Amino acid sequence: MNKVKVAIIGCGGIATGKHLPSLSKIEQVEIIGFFDIFPASAHKAAEKFGAPGARVYDDYRELLADPTIDVVHICTPNDTHAEISIAALEAGKHVMCEKPMAKTAADGRRMVEAAKRTGKKLTIGYNNRFRADSQHLKRVIEDGDLGDIYFAKAHAVRRRGVPTWGVFLDEEKQGGGPLIDIGTHALDLTLWLMNNYEPKVVLGTAYHKLSRKENAANSWGPWDPEKFKVEDSAFAMIVMKNGATIMVEASWALNTLDTKEAKCTLCGTEGGADMQDGLRINGEKHSRLYVNHMQFEAKGADFYEGKKETMQDKEIRLWINAIINDTEPVVTPEQSCVVSEILEAIYESNRTGKAVYFD
Repeated sequence: MNKVKVAIIGCGGIATGKHLPSLSKIEQVEIIGFFDIFPASAHKAAEKFGAPGARVYDDYRELLADPTIDVVHICTPNDTHAEISIAALEAGKHVMCEKPMAKTAADGRRMVEAAKRTGKKLTIGYNNRFRADSQHLKRVIEDGDLGDIYFAKAHAVRRRGVPTWGVFLDEEKQGGGPLIDIGTHALDLTLWLMNNYEPKVVLGTAYHKLSRKENAANSWGPWDPEKFKVEDSAFAMIVMKNGATIMVEASWALNTLDTKEAKCTLCGTEGGADMQDGLRINGEKHSRLYVNHMQFEAKGADFYEGKKETMQDKEIRLWINAIINDTEPVVTPEQSCVVSEILEAIYESNRTGKAVYFD
């Protein structure tokens, strides 16, 4: 194909801040279609990022019926991900859907089945895999430097970072709070680095402790306790079928100074790694312990740090390349579905007070 023709469904902040800027940098891409439930948002995005002749649609189904569109990016609330993604796949479009894959694991499995049935590509927007430190650590692990990774932590901890706009606090539309919003990034990153997608049992807790506070300190201003319907923090222990243990911590509001987001700690038989102070690799060599701090700036000359590609740009570029070259996307729907299954198990464990076992 000469040009990959892309359309956007949902023209809010994640579309205009991530997807559209990155797509617009790719020479082989033309952004030709826009839809949002708020037409003004779609028109504004089309004016800024649309190719000549780009169209704003009144209904996303009308957009999907347009045979000139090859790829659809879905940037809508979680409860609509499955419905729109499946409709797009069945309309013959390749689909990138923002994280998490879906509000429920059952919807995630329906999306996987639709991709297989239609033969179209489906990927989920787990952009933290494409950071320089994540990419380097993946190579370190594949080289065997950490050995068998049997303990890990997935970190998504904010001290006071509650998103107060949009539908973030709406459990019906989102399916949850920080666990499904930012915890999903940390869990995906951890599973991908470990290359381990077979959970055995999950034990989880979720809390509504700080969400009830009036006039609370917060990065985006005080939240409304009456509208705060999702958890403010959640924690879990996951035991995988091979015996590995993963701890998950996710919060929008937590009384802690130990904050870190979309990061992980890995412990293996030959070495360990963490993202606490940049990327650090630790181990033992010649009967001595060592810590290596990885450097990702070129530092080759004064006033020039080398060429850089953001994780978002790399994510979108490799996705478009997968379409052009007919290769598997870096983030597969099967992997993303396991993330959703574990997240759902954490919420279920919290509701029932019992561990959730996988078949």
